[in-house]
Amino acid sequence: MGTLSYLATGFGVALQPVNLAVAAFGAFVGTVVGMLPGLGPINGVAILLPLAFALKLPPETALILLAAVYIGCEYGGRISSILINVPGDASAIMTAMDGYPMARKGLGGVALSISAWSSFVGSIIATTGLAIAAPILAKWALAFGPAEYFALMVFAFACLTGLMGNQPVKALLATLIGLSLSTVGVDANSGVYRFTFDSIHLADGVQFIVVVIGLFSISEVLLMLENAHGPSSIPDTGRTLFNLQELAYTWWGTLRSSLVGFVVGVLPGAGATVASAITYAMEKRLTDKEGTFGEGDIRGVAAPEAANNAAANGSFVPMLTLGVPGSGTTAVMMGALTLYNITPGPVLFEQQPALVWGLIASMFVGNVMLLFMNIPMVGLFTRMLKVPNWVLVPGILAVSTVGVYAVHATTFDLVLMSALGVGGYLLRKCGMPMAPLILGFVLGDMMEQNLRRALSITNGEIGILWQSPISISLWTGAAIMIVMPLLLRLRKKGREPSLAPA
Repeated sequence: MGTLSYLATGFGVALQPVNLAVAAFGAFVGTVVGMLPGLGPINGVAILLPLAFALKLPPETALILLAAVYIGCEYGGRISSILINVPGDASAIMTAMDGYPMARKGLGGVALSISAWSSFVGSIIATTGLAIAAPILAKWALAFGPAEYFALMVFAFACLTGLMGNQPVKALLATLIGLSLSTVGVDANSGVYRFTFDSIHLADGVQFIVVVIGLFSISEVLLMLENAHGPSSIPDTGRTLFNLQELAYTWWGTLRSSLVGFVVGVLPGAGATVASAITYAMEKRLTDKEGTFGEGDIRGVAAPEAANNAAANGSFVPMLTLGVPGSGTTAVMMGALTLYNITPGPVLFEQQPALVWGLIASMFVGNVMLLFMNIPMVGLFTRMLKVPNWVLVPGILAVSTVGVYAVHATTFDLVLMSALGVGGYLLRKCGMPMAPLILGFVLGDMMEQNLRRALSITNGEIGILWQSPISISLWTGAAIMIVMPLLLRLRKKGREPSLAPA
């Protein structure tokens, strides 16, 4: 009853006209920012943070604005991912695996609408979990040290073995390329320059935006130009809304992915990218009996979308209860709270109940706004597929170039983007998957840092990596994810009738 009374107080704050208007504005801006390749939720929140402070908004109103931008970006990231195969941010990479093939089949509207619904379900489940179990889950998250996080990253990589079905070697090679790119730059522990080739531009490493824009956007543009003189391969977009049969087909996968995404989101630093990768692989193993994942299966769109939105909402748990940012975006939001001399932590729920519960209630309201904002606009978004290549290609290049140049304002990043784009184009022509490569790049740095921290605690004693029950469980899960496909393949071969003559 205590939670319900607090939540009622929160809705009293969230439903104030000013806060409703701020939430609607933030949701719209977040959707637009998320749709633009290379920007993502961190940039969206960072852009509006000075505005919130300059307007002298109350702390609860400012936090509602930034939270609306955050969840709006998670909704918007899927739009370019599905329609033009250019993920808005890292968490939308898995959505492109089946979303883009659906768009090529003329089901772009269905993919967008089911992703909006799955995002809504994932966010609502995670926000409910935030309201009910935040203190309990925060204590559980404290059990994760560097060794446990390293094991979690290994488990995430083990899940990647299921993403390419009968091409595990190519998936492994792509992952290794991504891991190699993540090692470029100054070693955070020793200060040694690694693989920079004496270039000061690589001292900070290869930026994520440069990699994702090059490998997805530029390589996609090159593929478009390759087919520019042929007939258009994109059919009519058809209907813009999923039907009840498709809803039932994806329902249980959406629920499973929402729960897994929320649990992963509670872990500080794990994030929506890990959640979407794990749930996509999980759904492929559980439900893909026909081998249609990666070819435009609607379940492959619903699962990662539910997971990455649930993880985004779940990342508020460690921020509010422990004062530990659950993601890069919540780290920026913590900075916003410090501007108001508010310190997140265990006493925040007691000292600032209107702030905390107003934020939680606003997330319920914001997700409803986003659902009703995104579903009617599906028809408008799908018209992007009707734009001829001679207009679309320069548009993609312009947006991509601006997104990359905005990071460091150097032409070196543009040259590197172009080089990676050509490399990505050649890899895609060879049938190399891009998703494991990007995930290897994103998770590689976190994996290395946690391994180094774990070993430094014990002066190099490697046994710390499998001492705790959590680590053992994750290592066991990783082994199962690697061995199970081999066993299933051998079992399938054993059941096949012999074709040898009698």
